[in-house]
Amino acid sequence: MINIFDEAGIKSPDMSIISDEFMAEVRGMEHKNLAVELLQKLLKDEIKTSSRTNIVQSRKLADLLEDALRRYRNQVIGVTAILEELLNMAKDTKAAQARGEALKLEPYELAFYDALAQNQSAQDVMGVDKLRDLAIVLCDRIRKNASIDWNLKESVRARMKVAVKRLLRQYGYPPDMEALATELVLDQAKVFTEFEVTTNHSR
Repeated sequence: MINIFDEAGIKSPDMSIISDEFMAEVRGMEHKNLAVELLQKLLKDEIKTSSRTNIVQSRKLADLLEDALRRYRNQVIGVTAILEELLNMAKDTKAAQARGEALKLEPYELAFYDALAQNQSAQDVMGVDKLRDLAIVLCDRIRKNASIDWNLKESVRARMKVAVKRLLRQYGYPPDMEALATELVLDQAKVFTEFEVTTNHSR
């Protein structure tokens, strides 16, 4: 793997290297199985990175990658097909990273937006703008109230859960999906606390 990246002149491989030229170069590699390994490494690194910011995005990519690799190992699809699937995943993931700019959301605000927008009925009822506003308020509320001892005190999670439910109802989030959305938002809040609040506190 290291030799492949070195030959391509890539010192710190991540999703930012994905371009039409890079994709063409990968498709043109003589050893397709090595190209598959290269893309698999890129995507797994992206999953690890995004899991520290956006759990919805990282879980979705992880599921897609696992499914594709399982079909490849079971010889349901061949090396050319898996290569195209991995290239499409890489391209879609890079495009997804631009959504925050389009929505004018910071990375963690986008993560809360994704957690809320997982529910299609919420998208239909509330629309993008209202979901966006709710995501910003949620992120701000959690930033102000999150504690670095999230894992130690159940009371912290309980208090946050009440605050999240209150905000969802205030913004008209569909009641039938409130419980699922609350749990997903709390999972995202835990990630935010672990990687943002704790890091800043230790500086």
